[in-house]
Amino acid sequence: MSKTSIILLTKLGMIFISAWITFGYIDDNTIGLIFLVSLIGTILNYILGDLFVLPALGNIVASLWDGLMGWLVVYLYAIIIPTFTVSWTSLAIFSLLVAIVEYFFHVYLVKSEKVAP
Repeated sequence: MSKTSIILLTKLGMIFISAWITFGYIDDNTIGLIFLVSLIGTILNYILGDLFVLPALGNIVASLWDGLMGWLVVYLYAIIIPTFTVSWTSLAIFSLLVAIVEYFFHVYLVKSEKVAP
């Protein structure tokens, strides 16, 4: 397994735990719906945030972007999947957790020479 694959699985795990804390405990959603939104968020955050925003604008902007992107993904996901319920509180906490986790993830990502970007 490549180092990039391991890093992406780690990113998925961090986002999943953040989503589970907020959307599982606060809003009582199922683990399957939480995993699916985590997977979608991980893919979009990696492609848009880590490959484009991070190299161009730096860690802080990329982390804020990832938090905002996480908020938007979950909000749209809740609109499309009516059984997935979210509150404004859980959205805010999730966005904050994602931004914090992504900040430290980006520090590692930039230091690692074998992982894109």
